Amino acid sequence: MMGQGFGFGFPGLGMLIFWGAIIFLLVVLFRGVSSNRDVSSGSSTRDILVCRYVRGEINQQEYERMKQSLGR
Repeated sequence: MMGQGFGFGFPGLGMLIFWGAIIFLLVVLFRGVSSNRDVSSGSSTRDILVCRYVRGEINQQEYERMKQSLGR
């Protein structure tokens, strides 16, 4: 019976690792989903353009051309 009480034996360590892995996967999944929401439907077109430029998806010339086509 030793090692089965209060989670200090091998079964307790196994449960700790199991629940730690579950929590880790949930955190990773949540971060992955939430990181894709930085350009949401509530963002303005100009905000989306700035985000694309900052990420390096478009260069400065493309940024300037698109900005001018938006007006202002």
